[in-house]
Amino acid sequence: MKILVVEDEKELLKSICDSLVQEQYLIETAEDFNAASEKIGLYNYDCILLDIMLPGGNGLQLLQQLKDLGKSENVIIISAKDSLDDKLKGLELGADDYLTKPFHNAELNARIKAVLRRKNLDGKDSIIISNLEMDLTERTLTVNGENLALNRKEFDILNYFLLNKNRLVTKTALAEHVWGDNIDQADNFDFIYYQIKNLRKKLQQSDAEIEIEAIYGIGYKLKEK
Repeated sequence: MKILVVEDEKELLKSICDSLVQEQYLIETAEDFNAASEKIGLYNYDCILLDIMLPGGNGLQLLQQLKDLGKSENVIIISAKDSLDDKLKGLELGADDYLTKPFHNAELNARIKAVLRRKNLDGKDSIIISNLEMDLTERTLTVNGENLALNRKEFDILNYFLLNKNRLVTKTALAEHVWGDNIDQADNFDFIYYQIKNLRKKLQQSDAEIEIEAIYGIGYKLKEK
């Protein structure tokens, strides 16, 4: 899952990022209004942690931008301003939750997981398709009840495919979701091909009742057999 952290306090930003990396999220950051506005316009995120008071602008303006783009339902506002008006305005603009500083990272992690469950899985912690079950909390995959070991990128790739079953997933969208904004520096997508090749082999050997179909020149599509 890819998370954008919009926060200008460097120590707090580092603390949040360190905590979320341990949870195996892909983290991107923005430390001012303009950087956050650019990232919001260019990329999609599974969850956005949004401070209200930012250099160059107000977080509620960013929330309005997200609402205009149809992306505001996965936002958690993090702010030192324990103002009822700010909280109500943020929720009216579509924010999913509001957390007042200071807070414990454990609480933030719990709030993020709740947002992701509501957004992607109707409140559940796992994805079940055919004879596969993916547990997003434990980051495990079973096929016919047997554990199938995946590396971190294989797990993230398969998770993205399962959430987009029967949809065409372009190579660019997959790369941005799993590898983040640094994908802009890549010369080609060969690394995606090799990860998917290994993932396909593992799924086939475990008799998984899904397949990842290549759409020549465009991307991939996951289908049930």
